Amino acid sequence: MSDAETRGGGRRQIVVGTAGHIDHGKTTLIRALTGIDTDRLAEEKRRGISIDLGFAHMALEGGGSISFVDVPGHERFIKNMLAGVGGIEAVLLVVAADESVKPQTREHFDICRLLGIEQGIVVLTKSDLTSPEQLAKTQEDVKALCAGSFLERAAVNAVSAATGVGLDELRRELGLLAGRAARRGSEGSARLPIDRSFALKGFGTVVTGTLRGGALRAGETVRIHPMNREARIRGLQMHGGQVDRALAGQRCAVNLAGVDHSEIFRGCVLTHGDGLETSKRMDVSVEWMDAAEIPVAKQEFLLHAGTAEIRAELKPLARTAEKKTLARLWLGEAALVLPGDRFVLRRPSPARTVAGGVIIDAFPPARLNRAKTVARLLSIADADLGKRIEILARESTTGRRVAELIRLTGETAARIETALRSNAALVFDEASQRAVTKEWVEQKRREIGAWLAAFHAKNPSLAGAPMTAARMGLDAELAKVVFHGAPGLRAQGDVVSLATHRAELSSQETQALAKIEHAFRQAGFQPAPPAEVLKAAGLEPNRARGLLESLVKSQKLVRVSESLIFHAEVIAHVRKSLAQHKGRRFSVPEFKEWTQISRKYAIPLLEYLDHQRVTRREGDARVVL
Repeated sequence: MSDAETRGGGRRQIVVGTAGHIDHGKTTLIRALTGIDTDRLAEEKRRGISIDLGFAHMALEGGGSISFVDVPGHERFIKNMLAGVGGIEAVLLVVAADESVKPQTREHFDICRLLGIEQGIVVLTKSDLTSPEQLAKTQEDVKALCAGSFLERAAVNAVSAATGVGLDELRRELGLLAGRAARRGSEGSARLPIDRSFALKGFGTVVTGTLRGGALRAGETVRIHPMNREARIRGLQMHGGQVDRALAGQRCAVNLAGVDHSEIFRGCVLTHGDGLETSKRMDVSVEWMDAAEIPVAKQEFLLHAGTAEIRAELKPLARTAEKKTLARLWLGEAALVLPGDRFVLRRPSPARTVAGGVIIDAFPPARLNRAKTVARLLSIADADLGKRIEILARESTTGRRVAELIRLTGETAARIETALRSNAALVFDEASQRAVTKEWVEQKRREIGAWLAAFHAKNPSLAGAPMTAARMGLDAELAKVVFHGAPGLRAQGDVVSLATHRAELSSQETQALAKIEHAFRQAGFQPAPPAEVLKAAGLEPNRARGLLESLVKSQKLVRVSESLIFHAEVIAHVRKSLAQHKGRRFSVPEFKEWTQISRKYAIPLLEYLDHQRVTRREGDARVVL
């Protein structure tokens, strides 16, 4: 890989973008600082203006480096500028000293402000071409522009790329800027909004961008959105040096296998295959540059998010301040965005920047009315991860699985599980990887308790209700969460009851119970099918089955298989007999001879004894344990 943007190196990297009016010297300034000409296109060199994004780097004194993203200043190429500034951490606001603030200076500055960029440096270029009076006026104009913004107290450096005046001081300011930049963690989801895709001889497909969150490593499998194509990382480069991994906040070039560069375009996003999905409908918070621009009905805008430009329709939902609204966006093309991502809105005709905002929810519920949608957005907008998960879990009647929470929050499974465990309002079942609210669990327990009370009143002689009925429509996983440790409920096998319930038998049921038990005791090793015994008990089938289950639960009867039940005394006799042969190896015919039991009953009984660790099967034989 010999592309100019991938040459260089350093231990600490910060990405800085240029901003400013056309022909105010942005590209010349970067060339003077780095020695790299960011105008790589033939048309750019012929016309003497930047058309597309350019890239360069500069080593910092004491270690580390700065990656520069040089953006075009012409208003016709504003979409290219927007593709470049989405991933920068700081800005060089470039203003020609001899021309002062111009229209694109203002628009670029507004875009940086709307994208939430928090630091930068003001650079007054061409200082050798102006008078002291004009320089002072430009400084005043810049001060007025930046008043009350993130650049209000930024350093202002007057430089000349032609003579070198002020460049050393600017380099020092850049070093201080890099030192102030917060280091980004590498534990989140890896996302690389792609700003270039090309092929290099001997390497194949190469994509470039600034990594947002997480880390990328050579050899990993990744996914390209929105086409959802899988690829493998053959190699990574930063400033021309091969590296094993790239971290959040760093610009990198990624050599991909398994996908052609022509399939990938600016606006695509490279991620790990970790459950992230694209969306075409999202709820957002919007800050408008002018309250007059706020639409009263659905209108079309150009959405710039990451490196993508997408046509979108916006419908305002509620005004939260003079120039702020909550809104819903419908995108013409699917995009991969996460909660907290920033974006810029431009009107398509006449083309101009009118607003910026933040993604609140990339997968909002579709069937809420406006009032409920607004209330939901106000509660979720500033929620931390644990609170957001709590809100999402409460909205679902079956809780949320971790895989679904990855899609809805954009966070990794590890971060989600940490948030789940630290939120006392949530219950997390590791076996099913599902989270529900404690409030939901308690409500279900109350509902099931009321249902069981009614069941016991109707069926006082039964030990409890069948679990399948008592679950009240819950799947087995959720039922386990609800019943486990539930005060006031008692679950035994597939029967559940109130903890205070005791079966109350009528004289007829008492007689039937004794009759059922006697039938199995008398049958010994040749028990009749349960249905036959119950039919002879003389009770309604459901009541008779309940009595049978109570005998099994009280361990007077032992269920060996679904259709085979022995009296507990028979099983105790078998255990005692086998205990006299401990360590002995025996066959099925020998077992039949000892017990005088037919093969029809011997095989399931032996399988039961294997399960109870009384015996162990070894081929066609068994050993007494």
